[in-house]
Amino acid sequence: MVINNFLAGAHVDVTERTVSGGMHFQDSKRKVDYVLVYHYRKRTSHVGVGSPGLLHRPGSLAIISNGETDKNQPEQQQQQQGQDAPCPDTEIIHLGPLDVLEEEKWEQRNEFECNLIEAGLEIEKDVENKNQGLIFVRIHAPWNVLSREAEFLKIKMPTKKTYEIKEEEGIIQKLSEIWHKFTEPLQPKVPRKNNTRMKNLSYPFSREKIYLYNIQDKETFFDNAIRSRIVHEILKRTYSTKAKTSKGINTLIANNVYEAAYPLHDGEYEDESKEMNDRKLLYQEWARYGTFYKFQPIDLIRKYFGEKIGMYFAWLGLYTEFLIPSSIVGIIVFLYGCVTIESDIPSKEMCDHHNAFTMCPLCDKTCDYWNLSTACAIARASHLFDNPATVFFSIFMALWATMFLENWKRLQMRLCYLWDLTGLGEEEEHPRPEYETKILQKKSRTEKSKRISQDEDEKDEKEKEKLTWKDRTPGYLVNLASILFMISLTFSLVFGVIVYRITTAAALSMSTNESTKSNVRVTVTATAVIINLVVILILDEIYGMVAKWLTEMEIPKTEKAFEERLILKAFLLKFVNSYAPIFYVAFFKGRFVGRPGKYVYVFAGYRMEECAPGGCLMELCIQLSIIMLGKQLIQNNVFEIGVPKLKKLFRKLKDERSETKESNSNLSKQPQQWELDYVLEPFTGLTPEYMEMIIQFGFVTLFVASFPLAPVFALLNNVIEVRLDAKKFVSELRRPDTVRAKDIGIWFNILSGIGKFSVIINI
Repeated sequence: MVINNFLAGAHVDVTERTVSGGMHFQDSKRKVDYVLVYHYRKRTSHVGVGSPGLLHRPGSLAIISNGETDKNQPEQQQQQQGQDAPCPDTEIIHLGPLDVLEEEKWEQRNEFECNLIEAGLEIEKDVENKNQGLIFVRIHAPWNVLSREAEFLKIKMPTKKTYEIKEEEGIIQKLSEIWHKFTEPLQPKVPRKNNTRMKNLSYPFSREKIYLYNIQDKETFFDNAIRSRIVHEILKRTYSTKAKTSKGINTLIANNVYEAAYPLHDGEYEDESKEMNDRKLLYQEWARYGTFYKFQPIDLIRKYFGEKIGMYFAWLGLYTEFLIPSSIVGIIVFLYGCVTIESDIPSKEMCDHHNAFTMCPLCDKTCDYWNLSTACAIARASHLFDNPATVFFSIFMALWATMFLENWKRLQMRLCYLWDLTGLGEEEEHPRPEYETKILQKKSRTEKSKRISQDEDEKDEKEKEKLTWKDRTPGYLVNLASILFMISLTFSLVFGVIVYRITTAAALSMSTNESTKSNVRVTVTATAVIINLVVILILDEIYGMVAKWLTEMEIPKTEKAFEERLILKAFLLKFVNSYAPIFYVAFFKGRFVGRPGKYVYVFAGYRMEECAPGGCLMELCIQLSIIMLGKQLIQNNVFEIGVPKLKKLFRKLKDERSETKESNSNLSKQPQQWELDYVLEPFTGLTPEYMEMIIQFGFVTLFVASFPLAPVFALLNNVIEVRLDAKKFVSELRRPDTVRAKDIGIWFNILSGIGKFSVIINI
């Protein structure tokens, strides 16, 4: 472990450290731009000369930097430094021997951190941390590193030159002013530019043209999001030759060398201090349920979390806004059904007791003939959702889906312009650790084989650098077989519920209780839908894990390719799982029952089920409403709120138990920001958030003819969902790495496909 007398050559006691809100180094000047975390093994063994170990100097602070060594350093220490230290100008203190695995991890960490120092970063860590047996490695990027990497990454920064944005004139401008004045109470109270018509011209950062940029303070010119992004890029491409794979912090985390890596939040979000930061502002104006009626501060979200997350919330906000007109039309259609229910001729004829229409038995042997007037209530209820206005609503929703997608493309282009993403190209991505591992395994196998000629050697070398289709074929075959099996499993479970409905209906029809016999259809429908809902929720979780496992078998090269393939598999499986029972009721139930004297039987004595006298649309409405509402309520309350809180509570209890086993010497120390952020849940991506909304979009557009109130419930759910996701990002999750993105990626293609499919389904 390395020590550099960076701070005036003096060791600083941990308990006397200057409190800086946990956002800075010990000197309270240099920002903590990134944090690496790993567990250490506390040992009290004797000091072993030349044996690697953990630094163990009570009450001291380890500063690793690329600065110069103190000239007053003892000559003996400098000699030892020259022989054993892996970094220049450093001092090493050794402890007792570690086991082989821990020694390998120590060597990998040591080399990786030294390479970070060579890249220009500055590192600070506690030598002995009594808190939960953890070591927090704090990283700071000085100006020379920030400017160098900003130029390398071509990060656009605002220049001194400004230009005026032309606004619409005439009636458009007046309407815009009226709308802005009308919606003023709905605007979040976040800082805005004094003159929104003036915009700074952005230009990729260049050190040679630094005079172009309005740099008033080098410490604040790059905001925290950009600083953490730059450090993360360095971490991703830094080599560690002692690691099994070539490079990157992702490799080291995958090999458990480090436990976590994350940027810091901008302080606490609900402390009583008057000092305001972006996190606290987002919590007050965005992440509280009391602000549900306000617009989202999209620009501040983008500034704090990055463009990719900003795009998600912009899309979710537009989708929620578009649900307002569809909800209004849906309510009108429903009210039209309520008003015209008395004038509906088919239901009037069915409810007329003077017209005795005798119907054939619904089952063999035990069922008797029945009068059509007994289905009066079902017929009247069906008219609420099956009336002439439903045809108009189906056409309206097909057009609504198209209008929503077109408006999103327009908003997306506008955000790209405002966020300086117009010239953003595909950034070069580093290979995934799993991909590199497979490459190394392939190389080792190839080196063992005999080489026949020099030409074949060159060909082998080229093939060893990448995975060919031959290497991926086993994974593709397993993927195809597994997906077909999962789809077949879904259909089998749907068929199992159908059998349950048929057998249960036959069993209840034989009951001697008249009340039970008269409510057979309602009982069977309600219980079958609940079973379907439980099966869907369970399979959703299983299919999510299966999709990830199958994608890992394909060994995609980059994280982007991995994410896209995972999304396609998960969506295909969850699409079939969520909609298969509804498709059966909408298109297949009642189509294959046969006729009196020639019925179709599933098993001996069990006839295929028929639709209700008023049609299957009422049953489809019940099916859709229960599955849609149950899925949203359970997933929101249990999976999105309950499970993360339980994980956080479990981790907190575990850390408290670990803390009690440590010494009580540092009990008075206030937890720093990096320690508070470590307790939070790690960010795992936007795929679950998008997936939930895409499935809901399918419910709203595909089968809305059977349930006109679906947009209303989707709107109510999304008003809560926006604030729920906001609170989760602000208070429950570690701060994600900022990622630049000019669109929502493959999700738009899925939305477009659902929109086109909805036209066919509604027809």
